Amino acid sequence: MKISCIIPARSGSKGIPNKNIIDFCGKPLIAWTIMQALEVKEVTDVWVSSDDDNILDIAKQYGAKIIKRPYDISGDTATSESAWLHAIDFIEERSECLIDYVLAPQVTSPLRHSADFSNAITKIKADDSDSLLSVAVIEDFFIWKQESKGHPKSVNYDYKNRKPRQQIEKTYLENGSFYLFKPKALKNSDNRLSGDISLFVMDRYKMFQIDNIEDIELSSIIMKGYGLNKI
Repeated sequence: MKISCIIPARSGSKGIPNKNIIDFCGKPLIAWTIMQALEVKEVTDVWVSSDDDNILDIAKQYGAKIIKRPYDISGDTATSESAWLHAIDFIEERSECLIDYVLAPQVTSPLRHSADFSNAITKIKADDSDSLLSVAVIEDFFIWKQESKGHPKSVNYDYKNRKPRQQIEKTYLENGSFYLFKPKALKNSDNRLSGDISLFVMDRYKMFQIDNIEDIELSSIIMKGYGLNKI
């Protein structure tokens, strides 16, 4: 079975300049995702797709194969789906072998173990699902929104009839850490999630990601505190 890890990492980033290669716990941020994927015995090959030569050079240094992403699918409005589709065609044309599953991790979610990838692969195969997303369990997460007239409103519960914690139904947060999918499912739907979908539950502390400057220090503390930097 061929399972290819495809990591999209374009150059543009407004929140943090050069976000994919900033120093994080002593290594370029993208290095953690590459190293985690390379440790997974089920993964056949690890690829980085980018429009940026600097990112591609760093990816090669850490053991990934590289794909130069075309300019027309590298801008702010380009989707990860477009990068995955381009990469799948690139890999299959050169290997003359069809990919069974794509492991698609997010560079900005380094808080994970390689075992998370491995266990998720076991689950999607056991479930015979078309796609899978990583999630965190939410048991008592109460959401409010501000209505147009400025009055707050509870969204996912009735604040006038608050249930005890033990009676609250579990819900799941899509944490964005990674996805798994069959290439055929992606091609048919142009969406990372389609067909029969599985949920892979991760530890709650792994839900944090690096989108803003303040996220770097918090994620670094969690990374070191849980020993995730010991690869």
